[in-house]
Amino acid sequence: MAFLLRVELPDVPGSLGALATALGGAGADIEAIEIVERQASGRVVDDVLLELPPRLMPDALITACHKLEGVNVHWISRYNAGANLSMDLEAVERFTAEPEHAIKELVDVIPSTFRTDWAMALHKVEGVVTVMSKSPTAPKLVPEAESWLAIRTAKVLPEIPAWDSTVLAACPAKDRKDQKLVVVVGRHGGPEFLASEVARLGHMASLAASVQTV
Repeated sequence: MAFLLRVELPDVPGSLGALATALGGAGADIEAIEIVERQASGRVVDDVLLELPPRLMPDALITACHKLEGVNVHWISRYNAGANLSMDLEAVERFTAEPEHAIKELVDVIPSTFRTDWAMALHKVEGVVTVMSKSPTAPKLVPEAESWLAIRTAKVLPEIPAWDSTVLAACPAKDRKDQKLVVVVGRHGGPEFLASEVARLGHMASLAASVQTV
């Protein structure tokens, strides 16, 4: 079974190796590691994609991590079978290759690039809010969607009670008098969106909107 582990550790030589050794010793098979955020405090947040045998519970990985000095586990959950950590450059190449469908391609790559459960692009033309593109598992629109179109910067959104503890973030892609476009993403149960993730999302959405040809 595939799991995604988000872990914070000291940004010093040897820390990542010690983490990999601890996870391997607990029975995990590491598939990929990606840096999510480097902090001014001298710490780093990493996402680790790994495979666990059916007999092994994810709690064993948390225990193994917490035995290491200075290591904190932010979150661990099941990950879609066959999924891979996707780098930002690969995502950009995806939507710039088809500029006429850049926003749709962006929405398609967001879940794997940012480890979200879903993404959607909303736009407002002549006062009407509609879904431009969305992931298959994205929820139906709620009244709050109207206020999302008013945001001016990438930000974390308040949770929607009906969406069962889904953490949300959004960013404007276009903000013109005649047309507004915003990208909204969600994770069921966490982890919370880091400031660096929100900033990356904003930059990528702006780029996709700028190359969209139709």
